[in-house]
Amino acid sequence: MKKKLLQIATAILLLATGCSKNQPQPEFTRENIGNKQQSTNAAILATATIDANTVQQKIQGFGGASILTWIADLTSDQRTKAFSTSSGIGLSILRVMVPTNSSSFAAEKPTIDVAKSFGAKVIAQAWNAPPSMMNGVHLNTASYAAYAAHLKAYNTAVGGVYAISPFNEPNYSPSGWMEGTATEVANFVAAQGSNCGAPIAGPEPLNMGQTFINTYLANTAAKSKTSFVSGHIYGAPPYNLGNIGKEVWMTEHYTNSSISGNDWGNAMNAAKEIHDCMNVGWSAYVWWYIRRSYGPIDESSNITKLGYVLAQYARYVRPGYTKISCTSNPSSGVYVTAYKSGTKLVMVIVNQNSTATYQDFNFSGVNVAGFNRYFTTSSANLSTNSFAVTGSSFGVNLAPSSVTTLVSY
Repeated sequence: MKKKLLQIATAILLLATGCSKNQPQPEFTRENIGNKQQSTNAAILATATIDANTVQQKIQGFGGASILTWIADLTSDQRTKAFSTSSGIGLSILRVMVPTNSSSFAAEKPTIDVAKSFGAKVIAQAWNAPPSMMNGVHLNTASYAAYAAHLKAYNTAVGGVYAISPFNEPNYSPSGWMEGTATEVANFVAAQGSNCGAPIAGPEPLNMGQTFINTYLANTAAKSKTSFVSGHIYGAPPYNLGNIGKEVWMTEHYTNSSISGNDWGNAMNAAKEIHDCMNVGWSAYVWWYIRRSYGPIDESSNITKLGYVLAQYARYVRPGYTKISCTSNPSSGVYVTAYKSGTKLVMVIVNQNSTATYQDFNFSGVNVAGFNRYFTTSSANLSTNSFAVTGSSFGVNLAPSSVTTLVSY
């Protein structure tokens, strides 16, 4: 009897330690984080279900800003580290400022050209119109055509951009830059949106305000001339804007400018923020300054922890991929988004737990032989290994406080 009980106990233990329902558990290279039964969260785990047949939004990318009016341009090394998918972060969006003085237009071009060479989209934003076109902090209605010509000249000077936003945070009065109500922004786009040299992005409110955006889009002429809705999330969490008939891009945010980009807790906050933006249906996430002490690249040209967290998304979820249906929060502290491109499946998993966490997955609508795994922790940057799967179910151990990207093969 004792022997039989021992055999049963051994069988149960073997089942518990398996990482896949069909094959041995993949290891975390040197950071072996333990087997399923060692996870303190095992009792509250649930399966993350991915349906590749249920397509959600198209992904346009992940990026950051280079604003020459306020800081020096990126160096050659910093450009490569920002945009390369092999040796850098893999950013696929560059945000730049449209200067008020046309003599400064050409200064933007070197970084724009390098970003494009890596396949990045460039979006240009105007904080102000030239002073001669302003009435205080407002755009003079009599200067609509002249302002559109100014934006078009910029677009020509830099060799073309993916989109231009004529206003930046027009609903933020303390800023000191060009203000406008949603109606005023819409009136300009309705009148001159076709004459700005590039597709229009807007209306760019500070807090991605639903009322501001809806009022802007209520102008049917402005809506028809708007390529995608853009805005920032200062003071507001990401949320679903509903069926507005346009892609939504989050085009500026940073989490904390007073601490280092290497602060791991803050980097994990950014990871969850990116997850949230994708989970509510947005197509792009753009950080503030690319190079800054609190940014993805520091002032010494090093990729920071924040940068490696961005890379977990930007390198592997490329423009044109689509987000697919996925259990977003299958277990306490675990957050998942899933994407596909053709037959490729990509998952990004944020584990906020301070302990190793085992997570089960099942998927449908795509055939997978295995996954290349990339993960970043407080002590590892894009560490990698791979594992095979059989069938449509598997499980992985997630390192404590980590971001993991799984790319199918």
